[in-house]
Order: sequence, then structure tokens, then C-alpha cells
Amino acid sequence: MRRAHVWAVAGLILFLCYWRLSRTALINSDGASNALQAWDMLHGNLLLHGWKLSDVSFYTTELPEYMLVELAFGLNADVVHVAGALTYTLVVLLAALLAKGSATGRAGLIRAAIAGGIAAVPELGDGVYTLLLSPDHVGTAVPVLVAWLILDRARPRWYVPVVIGGLLAWALVADTLVLYIGIMPLALVGAVRAYQGVVVERRPWSSQWYMLSLGAAALASVAAARLLAAALRAAGGYQVQPVGTRFADQAVLASHTWLWAETVLMLFGADFFGQPFRSAVTVAALLHLAGVGLAAWAVWIGARNFFRDRDLVPALLVAAVVINLAGFLLSTRLVNILSAREIAPVLPFGAVLAARLLSARLAAARLMPLLLAVLLGYICVLGYEVLQPPAPSPDQRLADWLVARHFRDGLAAYWQASVTTLSSQGRVQVSQVCGNGQRFTGGQWEAQASWYDPARRYANFLVIGGLSSSCDHATASQARSVFGPPARTYHVAGYTVLAWDHNLLNRLG
Repeated sequence: MRRAHVWAVAGLILFLCYWRLSRTALINSDGASNALQAWDMLHGNLLLHGWKLSDVSFYTTELPEYMLVELAFGLNADVVHVAGALTYTLVVLLAALLAKGSATGRAGLIRAAIAGGIAAVPELGDGVYTLLLSPDHVGTAVPVLVAWLILDRARPRWYVPVVIGGLLAWALVADTLVLYIGIMPLALVGAVRAYQGVVVERRPWSSQWYMLSLGAAALASVAAARLLAAALRAAGGYQVQPVGTRFADQAVLASHTWLWAETVLMLFGADFFGQPFRSAVTVAALLHLAGVGLAAWAVWIGARNFFRDRDLVPALLVAAVVINLAGFLLSTRLVNILSAREIAPVLPFGAVLAARLLSARLAAARLMPLLLAVLLGYICVLGYEVLQPPAPSPDQRLADWLVARHFRDGLAAYWQASVTTLSSQGRVQVSQVCGNGQRFTGGQWEAQASWYDPARRYANFLVIGGLSSSCDHATASQARSVFGPPARTYHVAGYTVLAWDHNLLNRLG
């Protein structure tokens, strides 16, 4: 019971720190859209009928979490911060538990401290944005860590592969990344272990029933996830955009490699590129190089022992890290530093590997005092980051202004739409439109069909300004040509708000 209390207290402290850290980053319409989807589910639309989601649904992972947070806190911008902090707290605690494994006493504490220390302190800025804000694959590590924790603790029984296969299928409905960090590693390790037992060690096939069952569970989870997704669609549920991934051209691989390396450093809090020599951020980044080094060393050892080590967990984690990193490097998903979200599980997986494979070696080399010093440095870095002020939000200022002037329904580009709705606590509905040329069209990404029904809604304003993307660069002149001269024009928090005396939904293309 005392151990449970220690873990609970540690989790509470981490959650409060991460909640504070998350607020140093601005929420955007990605996380806001997830919050609105969860709110819709809470109010009866459990299948998200009419919703067109992104290429990741988060339907069985983060959206239920968002629902629970909204039950406690209501609909507001802080929901994204609370959920992000809760998700990452689970990631760090599960990583520490998996790292501990069967070790007890001082050895178990060292393992948990190594894994927790490596993963516990996200980098200010891009690191916080990637790990502590909107659902962006980091939460996908949670069900996979739970599956490996069950596999690590449970004895070989017939129901263990069934439970693990069910967990992976459930998570795969939410995020296809599970295929690369959970399903493929499990199928590979199960096949390799069975082959070694039957062909190399000349044991009967029946002796490998557990490994074969785990491999079969991995393959069955794909079919189960597809059946569940098809059933949801057949019942009138949400639509998901296809994942647009392909191999990168050979010409860009060189530049990809440098960016790939920087994303890994940023993920571990060690991205010192472009930082001044003398700053707290640089000191923190250089300190985190220790975590990168330990994780890389552990992956190397795990890869070398892949065919010799009988412990399943390191083999699964090594396979997941290598598959995820290699696929990321060779794909078109690597665009900028924030693309690190595609490899977010590499951080907790690498931390667990470092703890399980290196703790005994480090103790034997009498490096524990040095590790303790690094851990204390990480704690100081976390304290410094927690003291940073929350980021001021222009979207909150816009939402407050719209509420104060009794606006109810309007339009905006994607990055200004759902986030303003959430910041207004749902009192103002701002729906995304795509302004391109001489027409405006309704959103096809994280959007609800009912938002564009003129029989149900009366949208009489348009927000222009802020972040833009390929189809969100509308100007006031374009708006006038499509919707006619506005009755009123306002300038608020860096945005331009154009208001009309008629329903703009009737003129959408």
C-alpha cells in the first residue's frame, strides 16, 4: 500500500508540473477540435455522426480522456492543457513501472528513476508543444506501454495474448502508429522467438505456443481494428481522412537526416541547435544529452542481443524504436521540427530500454553518483520550466470580445476557428472555412457537417488574420467579393472581424 501511495503522490506532482508547463504553450484548433468532439460525444453523439476527422481519430484513446476531463472541468480552453498533462503523466509513470520490471528494492528504484528522469522533463517551446498539448501520438504510447507491462508481469497463460491483442486493436482504431510501435514489433518478436525455439533449439512446435499466440494476436488485432472501424462507419459514425504517407525522394534524404537527428534531440529535450552559449535553455539541453546517449546506447545493446536475450520487453522496445525511427526518416512525414510528434513514443521506449539494459552496467562502473547528479539537474530544470509564465492567448482575447458583443455564429480559417469556439466555452460557434480564389468552402478536416447548414445556423461574421495554410489565406477583399460589403469592421487582438446582416452560410461554395 505504501508503494501505491508513493506512485500516486509522484503522479500528482508530475501532473501539476505538466499542467503548469502545458500552459506555457498556446492551444490551437487541433486540440480544440478534439475537445469539441468529446463534448459532442458527452451530449449524445457517441459515434460522432457528421464529423470529418483528421487522419488520426483518437476515438478510443484521447477522446474518452477528454470526455472525463470535460465532465470535471466543463468546456473551456484549459481542457486541452489538463488532458495533455494527464496523458504525459501516464506516459512517464508507465515508463517507470515498465522499466522497474521484476527488480525490487534499490535496483528497482534505480531503474524507475533512470526511465522517469530521461522522460520527465520536456523541452520548453517545441518539446512542450509536442508532448504536453494536443493529442499528437504521444498518448498512443499509453496502451502499448500497458500491453507490454501486462506481458512483463503476467505468466504465460492463454488469455494474455488475447488481452494484449485486444488492447492493440482498441488503440489501432485511434491511431495507425500502433501498427509500427506495437503490432509489427510483437509479430516480429513472436516469429523470431518461435523460430529460434523450433529450428535452432530443435524443440517441438507445441513448446512455442505462447510465442506463436502472441504473433497471432498481433495479426488478429489488425483484423479486429478494421472490423470495429467498419462497424462504426456502418452505424453512421465519423469519417477519417486517409493517411498521406509515402517514401521520401532520394534527393531529400540528406537534408532529412539532419532534421531527423534534430527532432530526436528535441524529443529528448536536448536540442541545443540555434541556442545561445550562455542561457538556461542551453544548459538544460546539454544536460539532456545524457538521456539521449543512454537511450542510444541501450538501443544498440538491445539490437546486438535481439536474438540472444530471452526477455521480451527489450526486444519489443528495440523493434518499435528502430521501425519508428527508420520509417520516419524514409517517409514524407518528416517536414519540420514539430514532425517529432510522429516518433513521440521513442522517448518513453528509449527511457525504458536505458533503465532495463544499463542500470546494472552503470552500477558496476560506479557511475551512480554521476547519474544522481544528472537527475538532480533534471529536477532543477523542471523547476525552472514550471516557473515560466503562461503564454498570452490572442484567441482567448478574440473569444472574450465576441462574447461581450453578443456574436453567436461565424466563420474563420482552420487555425482560428475551433480554438475560438473552445476559448469562448462554446458560447460562440466559429466554424472553419477555406478561402481560395473567389470562393469559400466549408471545412473538410476536423469539422462537423451541421456547422454549415443555413437552416440550423446563422453565421454573420468572418475572422481574418493569424496563422495561415495552403487554403486559409483569405483577404478582406475576397470576403467582400463573395459575401458582399460588410456592415461593420472591427480589429481585435491582431484579427480583423467582418460582420454582415445576412447569413454567410448561404453563399458558401
